[in-house]
Amino acid sequence: MVPVLLILIPLLAGLATFFFKNEKAVRLWALFSAIITLVISVLGLTLLKEEKYLQHSCEWIQTIGSRFSVKLDGMGQLLCLLNAVAYPLVILATWKSAYKKSNNFFALMLLAQAGMMGVFLATDALLFYFFWELALIPMYFLCSQWGGERRIAVTFKFFIYTFIGSLLMLVGLLYIYSKTPDHSFSIESFYNVVLSNKEQTLVFWLIFVAFAIKMPIFPLHTWQPDTYEQAPTATTMILSGVMVKMGIFGMLRWLFPVVTTASYQWGDFITSAALIGVIYASLIAIQQNDLKRLVAYSSIAHIGLMCAAAFAQNESGLQGLILQMFNHGVNIIGLWIVVELIERQFGTRKISELGGLAQKAPALAILLVIVALANIALPLTNAFPGEFLMFNGIFSSSTKYYLWFTLMAGMGIILGAVYTLNMIRRVFYGNTNELTAAAEDIKWNEKLALGIIVLIIFWNGVYPQCMLNEISGVTEPILKKFEILRYTTIPK
Repeated sequence: MVPVLLILIPLLAGLATFFFKNEKAVRLWALFSAIITLVISVLGLTLLKEEKYLQHSCEWIQTIGSRFSVKLDGMGQLLCLLNAVAYPLVILATWKSAYKKSNNFFALMLLAQAGMMGVFLATDALLFYFFWELALIPMYFLCSQWGGERRIAVTFKFFIYTFIGSLLMLVGLLYIYSKTPDHSFSIESFYNVVLSNKEQTLVFWLIFVAFAIKMPIFPLHTWQPDTYEQAPTATTMILSGVMVKMGIFGMLRWLFPVVTTASYQWGDFITSAALIGVIYASLIAIQQNDLKRLVAYSSIAHIGLMCAAAFAQNESGLQGLILQMFNHGVNIIGLWIVVELIERQFGTRKISELGGLAQKAPALAILLVIVALANIALPLTNAFPGEFLMFNGIFSSSTKYYLWFTLMAGMGIILGAVYTLNMIRRVFYGNTNELTAAAEDIKWNEKLALGIIVLIIFWNGVYPQCMLNEISGVTEPILKKFEILRYTTIPK
């Protein structure tokens, strides 16, 4: 029943939040709900690890072979934990932020959490699609109602991109469903379906485009920087920290095991596009004067590297990817929290208008430096093990272009360090100016949120084996299929 509770608690709490009138009560209720969800997620990792607690299946739309089937496995556990950890941190960090009709704002945020939980838990393709849409719809309203001056145009672009992607994915899933011998949407039926090479290629691109838009990867990324810039920062934290992982998760759960041959054949093409995107986004980030856009392009670069590691199609790459999905989510939320705190206090996100904050806000400076160093995968921080495994996976891939891919990945990592360290130098060091001379240090709730992130950074950096144990065996079904292809086809 753990997976059911992970969906049900934020769903019911979100619906109830619409009826709250007092703003303080709304925040307390949202925080309480988020903490309860976190507790349930942790219990699923610790005390309730028996299979009977981690899966549930019942009739849903039986006439077309679809069941309400959810399961908490290693990969889903980490992403559900990330989702559960993110919400209390976001609520704490934005406690002082004012929202018009706050009950509606937090209600939609909780509904989005329920949708994302469903995506990470669903073992029925139609149910997966249902929750995919449930996660996206609240985000449209959050961006359009509480965003910046250009929110309407930006949200429309976001809607068009994701709507087209969702429609293509639905067509792909229905096509696979039509080929299942038992006419079932169950994940087992999808994994056992037999498709020709032409059919695999068709289905691959129908579904992959949806996932690529959601991640996003180059050249389908153009909606993201504008959306992240215009969306309320709390929403951006969830979009960047958690929601983008839906695309990567979808590839591992619903693409690679179903259309393995097409995934193998198109691996080099996708990897090239992803790594070009890493370098492109990093070069754009270096030139940014807006903190939000810098962090947005940083996210594109990191996701591009994850995508490349996925198509390395070996154990090191996939394990590093799963590990990095969690750690990147934590780190990027930390960066967004800092951006929110700076914008709230100074009314600007322009790097050129800041400087010398370390003199006036030492706690904020120390915490940001730690989060930023984690973002560039410094040893002893949480991003290092995952990024090292991904890099090793790319280098060890069976493709003949492995050396070029490794060099491109390495260039992206170097450029990431350049723009991150430059941002720290310009914002927090040097002399203060008229704007920053009266700066104040962060409050207790903000220290608590960033402090928790720092603890996670060092814990997963020093002892990554704790999480690696949870994902052991998750990648085996995927890797077995790719291994068979390597022995039966011409090398890439």
